[in-house]
Amino acid sequence: MKIKSIQEQYKIKDICLQERLDDIVPSVMLEYDVDAWLVASKEYHEDLVFDALTPASYLTARRITMVVFVKRDGVVSRHSLSMPDSELNKFYPQYWDMSKETQLEALKRFLEEYDPKSIAINISKDFTFADGLSYGLYTLFNEALPKTYTDRFVIEPMIPIKVMEIRTKSELSLYPEVLEVAFSVMEEMFSTKQVTPGKTTCADLEFFMMQKVSDLGLTYWFSPTVDIQREGHEGVIYDGVIEEGDLLHCDFGLKYLNLCTDTQRLAYVAKQGENEVPKWMCDGFVINNRFQDIVCETMQIGKSGNEVLAESLAKAKAEGIDVTLYSHPCNIYGHGPGPTIGLWNNQNSIPYSGDIKMSANTVYALELNIKETHDNISYTFFSEETIAFLENSVQFLYRGRKQIYLIK
Repeated sequence: MKIKSIQEQYKIKDICLQERLDDIVPSVMLEYDVDAWLVASKEYHEDLVFDALTPASYLTARRITMVVFVKRDGVVSRHSLSMPDSELNKFYPQYWDMSKETQLEALKRFLEEYDPKSIAINISKDFTFADGLSYGLYTLFNEALPKTYTDRFVIEPMIPIKVMEIRTKSELSLYPEVLEVAFSVMEEMFSTKQVTPGKTTCADLEFFMMQKVSDLGLTYWFSPTVDIQREGHEGVIYDGVIEEGDLLHCDFGLKYLNLCTDTQRLAYVAKQGENEVPKWMCDGFVINNRFQDIVCETMQIGKSGNEVLAESLAKAKAEGIDVTLYSHPCNIYGHGPGPTIGLWNNQNSIPYSGDIKMSANTVYALELNIKETHDNISYTFFSEETIAFLENSVQFLYRGRKQIYLIK
């Protein structure tokens, strides 16, 4: 799989940034009742939203990088109160005049000129993705600015969350390519080139994937895992030598073009004389696919993650399916900002992140499992597919969701 050059990757990221600044940020700002949004980061202590708002070549904050979005007469404008930078200034008009004032004097002048009645800052006790303003900067603002303006600081966590969660047109179009790279690694791992029954271990396959991603010049955002379910053995084997007849499960995610993948697939290691996956396994996976469809049918704009969880579990129960649902947004971060739909260890309503409402043009890792019994042994069929939640549909972004790979 050919990876784009760094120059191509930078160009693509900046196209996506332009779309985010032109379309998504204004739309989100107009939806919520604030007049300004102040985003500030110290070098090497960047706000989690930093990478979604800055160009590709602008890798870290410069001393203090500060941008402000302000709403006036239904129009949202953006400004840089950072040190002048040729790349940053392609996207943010320069407001701070370093020859005449300090950075905080520029901020004070900006607030006097625009006079926003409410100024959103990224602090939150409940939402990680909205808690990116450092304590040091928060203290600095309170010490340096007149109380007239610090009294106008407000907390609106949905602004940074939605700005990161909602995908641009270009990002949505890029996902199949990003997933192609991820699956090329997984499919090479699930092959006789890498799996020798009686010799290969789970750790061997995990390190193969990590090395492969590194060789591609990319990063994995979590260490991949491979585990085993085996005939005559109750439960999951998390490490050990792979044998014929094993059902392998892989969980894998990489980052490419500023987008994260998070996918799981199953593979069956054929016994001598076997040429296909056993029928009972295929039948179990059909039930897993049915639960995937139930969740997709339940998703709806404006519905919370907790509502999707409760309704999906209820529908599965009515159909007699033993399920666990733990899906999440997957975007600039793998476990990204947006509605949480269950946790693998908690199938009740999830406070705060589960209360976030679904928005169109977002991407999810549809992560879940179902349990079936074969020969008095309980098997868990794990799956995780990347889906786009659009205005009027849900789309699976990569082929093969009904497949159990065969290694023979």
